Amino acid sequence: MRYLTDRKRAEGLGASKAGTEHHWYMNVSGVGLTLLIPFFVFILGTSLGAPYEEVVATLSQPFPAVIVGLTIAAGMLHFRRGAQMMIEDYWGGMTRKVMLWTVICLSYLVMAAGLYAIVRIAI
Repeated sequence: MRYLTDRKRAEGLGASKAGTEHHWYMNVSGVGLTLLIPFFVFILGTSLGAPYEEVVATLSQPFPAVIVGLTIAAGMLHFRRGAQMMIEDYWGGMTRKVMLWTVICLSYLVMAAGLYAIVRIAI
């Protein structure tokens, strides 16, 4: 006689086989962004309208550079997963593959460009 819980019997039976993992990832990244966004807004808000040299001086400090970098990376990864879920729910066939490819490439391109810019300013 096997002693399996209901959760263990149902695990991996969803349509994507990874729904719980996706749900937790979106929750954790959402909480992380909730904590990062106020710092991000404060850092960029104080630099808004400032001369170029002052903005570079602000982002050359380690704390603001790390906060902006983390916000860009976490935001783009959260965007990619959310857009992927939407595309998987509403499109099918070749359109789905093209849309997924486009969204994934776009999110990594924006993340790479943002992180490159922050590294160039910080160094």
